[in-house]
This record gives sequence, C-alpha cells and structure tokens, in this order.
Amino acid sequence: MPHFILEHSGNLEDKQLNVDTLFSDLIDTAVSTGIFPLAGIRCRAHKCEQFRIADGTKSFGFVHLNVRIGSGRTEEQKGSAAKLLFSVLTDHLASIFDSQGLAISFELTELPEHKFNQNNLRDYLAK
Repeated sequence: MPHFILEHSGNLEDKQLNVDTLFSDLIDTAVSTGIFPLAGIRCRAHKCEQFRIADGTKSFGFVHLNVRIGSGRTEEQKGSAAKLLFSVLTDHLASIFDSQGLAISFELTELPEHKFNQNNLRDYLAK
C-alpha cells in the first residue's frame, strides 16, 4: 500500500495528462514520507469515456485520485501524506486547470484491518 487509483474524463489528452509522470511523482512522494514501502505501491488509471460534468459542457474535464492505504498509520501521518499527495496531483494538473474547466478531487481511504493480500515483489526488488 498505497494503491493509487486514478479516474479521469476521456476528453483529457494522454499527452496532456501524462499519467506515467504523475504516477512516478506520486510514488516518489509516497516513499519519501517514510510510511509507505515501495514494494506495496500499485498504480492504475481508468479513462472514463462516458461522463457528464455540471451542465454538460464538453470541454469540462475531471481527475479523481483515490489513495487506498492499509491500516496502522496515525491521523497525523495520514493527513500529512494526503496533503503532500494532493499537492503533487494539483501541481501536475496546473497547466490543464489553467486552460479549461477541470474538477480535481482526491480521497485517502484507509482499508479495514481484515483485508488480505500476498506478493513476492520484495524478493524481486532486491535483485
């Protein structure tokens, strides 16, 4: 953990949005907090072709980032990390935000204690 789940409107150009760079910046920031191990980080993006924003103006876009984390961090740690990650998101989207109608949203979701997962990525990261 964390898992970064990005949803965005289909009218945002891939080149303009540059999801790979955004994910790289989010990962670097998450690791720099010291509370998220690299091996637990996952990123995925969903481009929404079917969407409507406000009055339906076709040029309006949206970007929503859900950051899902495991339990066990303090409220202070979660709040600090959320502010840093939201800042990365808004900084990355600044040029789009300045040029068109854009709704940016963010949520940090803490998963219940009784969730399960298994991976061997640490073994491969060490090589």
